[in-house]
Amino acid sequence: MRWALVKVCLAVTTMVVVAFAVPLGLVVEEMARDRAFTNAEREAAVVVPALSITTDRDQLERVVAAAGSDDGMAVHLPAGDGRAAVDLGRQRAAAADVAAVRKLGRASTTDVPGGSALLQPVALGLGTVVIEVYVPESAMSNGVGTAWAVLAAVGVALVVGSVAVADRLGVRMVQPARRLVEGAHELGEGKLGARVPEEGPSELRLAAVAFNSMADQVVQLLANERELAADLSHRLRTPLTVLRLNAASLGDSPAAEQTRTAVAQLEREVDTIIRTAREAKPQTAAPGPGAGCDAAEVVRERMAFWSALAEDEGRKVRTAGVGRPVRVPVARADLAAALDALLGNVFRHTPEGTAFAVDVHNGDDAVIVLVSDAGPGIPDPETAMARGRGSGTAGSTGLGLDIVRRLAESTGGDVRIGSSVLGGAEVRVWIQLDGREPVRRGHRGSVRRRGRLAVR
Repeated sequence: MRWALVKVCLAVTTMVVVAFAVPLGLVVEEMARDRAFTNAEREAAVVVPALSITTDRDQLERVVAAAGSDDGMAVHLPAGDGRAAVDLGRQRAAAADVAAVRKLGRASTTDVPGGSALLQPVALGLGTVVIEVYVPESAMSNGVGTAWAVLAAVGVALVVGSVAVADRLGVRMVQPARRLVEGAHELGEGKLGARVPEEGPSELRLAAVAFNSMADQVVQLLANERELAADLSHRLRTPLTVLRLNAASLGDSPAAEQTRTAVAQLEREVDTIIRTAREAKPQTAAPGPGAGCDAAEVVRERMAFWSALAEDEGRKVRTAGVGRPVRVPVARADLAAALDALLGNVFRHTPEGTAFAVDVHNGDDAVIVLVSDAGPGIPDPETAMARGRGSGTAGSTGLGLDIVRRLAESTGGDVRIGSSVLGGAEVRVWIQLDGREPVRRGHRGSVRRRGRLAVR
């Protein structure tokens, strides 16, 4: 591309130089020729006054010698009144040319050896006198060679300058294009950090901006895929918890032991998948108009599932606020996964027989879901909310609470951990209904009033 631009610029500049320099050189040659003949006419005009005064040969010879050298001028006097024609000076033009000029009565030029001759007729009383002025070739080309040399030098300078400018422009265009190609190769080889400087001509800058935006999107999509893999793996822990609890009640038979071993191995594999998935912040799309689900129905459905396990472990269960529909702007599957993550934590991290409760509070602009238990609580809520860290106990990755947090934040809400009235931990999920940023609460004793909703 760079050399193609240089070649095009070289060809165009050469054509322009030739188109202007050649006609200009020809004009200079014509001007030099005109200047030479103008000087010759001036020399001839010097002799005319003398011819009108006298026809004496000696006097005319002196006039011709004063006007120019003998080699440069000649005077042709006509015959008449009994006198013969007289030629003064060195004659170069043919007698026929002199006779033709005398007969026509107008100036003319004729080629002679070594140059040209100007034949200037002058009408006097004795007849038509023809003055011949020799114009050598050197006089007609005086300064022409220098002019051609200057024009050639200017043309070469223009060509060289245009090539240099074209080369710089080519570099300015080729380098961003080359960096764009290199960035595309690096991205294709899996180097996700490859980016292109947004510089150069406007078109290449736009291409670089589009490439960087595409690379960012690729990175984000890959991060979302890893996030989804980790989240889906975490969702497997809910049925694994059920299998582990059921396997614990199978007794001491070899089949029961094999079942428990397989469940434990499966739990370890799931934990490995979760921990090896890269950290990435997924972009949760805001639900469109009409999207969402009935939170009360989802809570009733999931509590019906977990109640069977609670009964097996002797846990007391309480549910409140699910007697009427409660619409929330989140997908049903996401809300169910968040509830399973919270309830799975209760079963996983509290002793058997620990009571728990799920309360749903419906307000004008927000819905709060409270999951509380009577277990030992969470000593470090901030660490528990950190993705990939968890509470620090075996099998805890922090992904469960992270799923819940992202669900709440997708609506403009948040998640807080505190102490419950049952004596253990309480996870409060604030789901915003109008998409506005939530008003942050302090400790558990504070009161928040929004619309008809008041939570203590």
